[in-house]
Amino acid sequence: MTDRFSHTPLHRRDLLALAGAAGLSALWPRRLDAFARLASPSPLRVNGARLNGQLGQLSEFGKNPQGGVTRLAYTDADRQAREWAMKLMRAAGLQTDVDAAGNIIGRRAGRDASRKPILFGSHIDSVPEGGNYDGDVGSVGAIEVAQTLHQNNTVTRHPLEVVIFQNEEGGVVGSRAMTEGLDAKQLALPSRSGKTIADGIAFLGGDVSKLESVRRKKGDIAAYLELHIEQGAILAESQVDIGVVTGIVGLHWWDVTIEGFANHAGTTPMNRRRDAMLAAAHFTIAVNRIVTRIAGRQVGTVGRIAAFPGAPNVIPGKVVVSLELRDLDDTKVLRLFQQITAESEKIGRATGTTFSYKETNVNAAAPTNPRVRAVIDRCAHELGLSTRAMPSGAGHDAQDVAHLGPVGMIFVPSIGGISHAPQEFSRPKDIENGANVLLQTVLAIDAEWE
Repeated sequence: MTDRFSHTPLHRRDLLALAGAAGLSALWPRRLDAFARLASPSPLRVNGARLNGQLGQLSEFGKNPQGGVTRLAYTDADRQAREWAMKLMRAAGLQTDVDAAGNIIGRRAGRDASRKPILFGSHIDSVPEGGNYDGDVGSVGAIEVAQTLHQNNTVTRHPLEVVIFQNEEGGVVGSRAMTEGLDAKQLALPSRSGKTIADGIAFLGGDVSKLESVRRKKGDIAAYLELHIEQGAILAESQVDIGVVTGIVGLHWWDVTIEGFANHAGTTPMNRRRDAMLAAAHFTIAVNRIVTRIAGRQVGTVGRIAAFPGAPNVIPGKVVVSLELRDLDDTKVLRLFQQITAESEKIGRATGTTFSYKETNVNAAAPTNPRVRAVIDRCAHELGLSTRAMPSGAGHDAQDVAHLGPVGMIFVPSIGGISHAPQEFSRPKDIENGANVLLQTVLAIDAEWE
């Protein structure tokens, strides 16, 4: 900031002097503190070597021969990684506990206990044969931000909470427990570990009888921030440092059951078959055609298939496939679904089969907060980093936390756009950049927001 007459930079001490002369000292520390923050961005920076070293340590939990990790929620590897993370959080001065839903919460008091907390974090569970960055960068990056504040004796106005949500990969279970809550049906669902959600929560040290204590209501938080790898190739290919996420796509899942007639594969002529697998093949092609024939970033996937009775010499009488549709516009998703179901009726008539649909999961689209986006973008540019506004095609815990208050997401480049695979990789400098943007955004929101 410069004086418009002298063009001499105004520093924090100058602002204080001006405030005193003008009789504005009563506004300190609230308004003037925010003004000083705009004039003098924080000199604090994370320790990139420590951050990337700790990411390497985390990758040892559930490490597999392919070079990635299989750290499924509610497994021994998951619990061991969580214990390791909690040690780091306590070393960073965070009062760290496991809530009744199994989420790890690390609290840091602010100067004003009446202010709403600023939350930031991610998850550390993985998909089967996943990579070493999805979720991990945001979790370890959040701990590093807390460590940087701790070692520099920096106390914020707002309380801070570092959150590591449990079982993000199995349906954002931890963040959903904090926002919408978990009902008996959800708690009875099996997880990839083989445990039910309820048993998994107990395994992590939670208590399903006290889940209501975990829930928060809209307005309970000042903001939630999540650092994450992009999981796509846009940032890396366009050589942009930071993605400022505009929103998280809505995600809708269905199980699609196709009923035909099982019969002998050798004695049933081709023109007399009611082949459910043939109908499933036509269905898969139809999904791709319908989703790609209009402009936009919507995606549709048939990712799982099971044939019954499942013998090479029997025409499949039943096939169950998955259908997933994603877009930032939930109404577009529903329009696409209607077009797909209409097309499946035609396929059924042509193949002698019937289609039925069971919706199994819905995550509504969640736009990020424009004010948070502006702060992220400004902080990145103050650090000399380039930015690009972009949607998230993957679901995240931020999607559920958006029910509570303003959310923002910070993306760093993923080399090759590979994710949920051992080849997943983000450069150490990009990870350090992302953590510094997270740090500066936390400090900016703390100084500038009521």
